[in-house]
Amino acid sequence: MDLRSLTQEQLKEEMLKIGEKPFRAKQIFDWLHIKQVGSFDEMTNLSKALRDKLSQNYSISDIKIAEKLISKQDNTIKYLFELENGIIIESVLMRYSYGNTVCISSQAGCRMGCRFCASTVDGLERSLSAGEMLLQIYKISQDTGERVGHVVIMGSGEPLDNYDNLLDFIRITGEGIGIGQRHITVSTCGLVDKINELAKLKLQITLAISLHAPNDEIRRQTMPIANKYGIDELIAAARAYADTTKRRVTFEYALIKGLNDSTENAAELADRLKGGLFHVNLIPVNDVKENNYLRSDEHTIKAFAQTLSSKGIETTVRRRLGSDINAACGQLRKRYKEKKVLENDSSR
Repeated sequence: MDLRSLTQEQLKEEMLKIGEKPFRAKQIFDWLHIKQVGSFDEMTNLSKALRDKLSQNYSISDIKIAEKLISKQDNTIKYLFELENGIIIESVLMRYSYGNTVCISSQAGCRMGCRFCASTVDGLERSLSAGEMLLQIYKISQDTGERVGHVVIMGSGEPLDNYDNLLDFIRITGEGIGIGQRHITVSTCGLVDKINELAKLKLQITLAISLHAPNDEIRRQTMPIANKYGIDELIAAARAYADTTKRRVTFEYALIKGLNDSTENAAELADRLKGGLFHVNLIPVNDVKENNYLRSDEHTIKAFAQTLSSKGIETTVRRRLGSDINAACGQLRKRYKEKKVLENDSSR
């Protein structure tokens, strides 16, 4: 069992199981998440006997930087991390005027199959533990010497497909490094049952839903999840989430040339969203060579945004960061894996 993936309450339960006092949980938690050590030997306020007992019964997760690219355009940094079993994940550090944001992965790969996303091309390798999600933040903060104030779970993977580990991650982040729920954004492609579960918890995180279409016909062309949950059902769940938590829901909308980017599409989208505590974040889609989707031109993007705004829908256009270092979801990880395959083939 990985102790870095446990909340303080879970750590207390483990200490009782091995015959230790509950206060040991707080000591261990601080070593793992405040001091962020990587071994039991570094926990110097614990007895040698306890450290030995811990090492015999538990592990401490770790990851290492496999590759790092710094954008010359905007100082965005893209990280590839290698997990203990050799699996590669990716994260991005984005610098804004209000502080640093880290975009982390919740899975290695993804099984959702969205056509415009590079993360899903090779499918899902596995979900990440809470500790592996946390380590992406810790390693970036250690590497840069800078504090991370906001976390976006919008890298590779579907966070709500890793639901229990996601919840532990949110709890530990607040308990450990002091990033409150209002500074955490969870992005989902629209798992309605999990959105409904999440609403019942009344967390104060920001929920972002990948919508990318104004109707079911278009959405099914790009997002297989739309075959399970219709757009009306999804938006109803988003309304219920906003009503229950009093938190605004963001709809992510990737603009794809000739598919979902007309002013008619914008008007239809506005009609579906009217009256809700919603915000639309328009995303000029990134080219993925495995499909034929192209980025909408600037005039079309502007017209789409103006149509939404004119109908009372709060709208922004996402600023493109790190485009010179393949900072979009899955791009760098995919390229790295392809390079390794070529290297292995050439060495045979």
